[in-house]
Amino acid sequence: MTNDHNQAGMKSQSPDDEGIASKVEHDEDISAPKGPVADFWRALALLSRVPVSTTCDFRPVAIARSVWCWPLVGLFIAGIAIIPAYLTEVLTGNGMIAAIVATLALILLTGSMHEDGIADCADGFGGGQDKMRKLEIMRDSRIGTYGVVALVLCLAMRVAVLAAAGESGSMAAILIVMATLSRAAMPIVTYVFDPAREDGLGKGAGRPDIRMVAAGIAVALMLVVIVAGALTAFMCLVAMMVGASIVGWIARHQIGGHTGDVLGMTQIISELFVGIAFIAVLQVTW
Repeated sequence: MTNDHNQAGMKSQSPDDEGIASKVEHDEDISAPKGPVADFWRALALLSRVPVSTTCDFRPVAIARSVWCWPLVGLFIAGIAIIPAYLTEVLTGNGMIAAIVATLALILLTGSMHEDGIADCADGFGGGQDKMRKLEIMRDSRIGTYGVVALVLCLAMRVAVLAAAGESGSMAAILIVMATLSRAAMPIVTYVFDPAREDGLGKGAGRPDIRMVAAGIAVALMLVVIVAGALTAFMCLVAMMVGASIVGWIARHQIGGHTGDVLGMTQIISELFVGIAFIAVLQVTW
């Protein structure tokens, strides 16, 4: 399979690094609101398609400061996705259909941002021969064979773990656990690894303060303990760290660091690792 053949195919529906990077580079309104609430609105605008009416400061220092509340964005998104999933399960009595609806809701709320990231990484890492070619492929708006396969497998895995949790009445809990911990994983990658580009979201987001990264993990853990208990929180935290470490190591080996696409891949892979850990604990304790 040639690189060009792998990149031929349908056009991706979600935004890439450049769209968000443009926001990062051009919105430098220093009069924008500041503080924890502003951090949340900034994170929500950055990580979702939910309309945010307030003016947000997207300078690198502001984005780096807001990473502590990225898990709260996960909670917000999961909370919305739970509603149609629950209604579907009540109406149909079918957990698999409810899991598909929940997945669809998550995709609509995020604009497929994270799915776009893992597809781009799969195409770039699988089709490029060197760093520059890999980065070039990752910026191509088209999706290739590697990207399609990665998307199908990841979406199938997400639906499977949600359906498995739904069998024990834990779909709402696993949605919250997966969404919060996976968004706490992304700042870890931005802190530990260098940006692979001199532009784009990976560079524009800046390197966060370790205190903000730790605060994000603490927020996610607190939420997970509340909805799923201490044992599940511990096991899912370990799974999240393993998933983030694997993605970070692969990205450093392939392109020398992280990009916005790598952060999307981090969210998806960490989410799946967390989901599998949740189901494993559920099998032991149920």
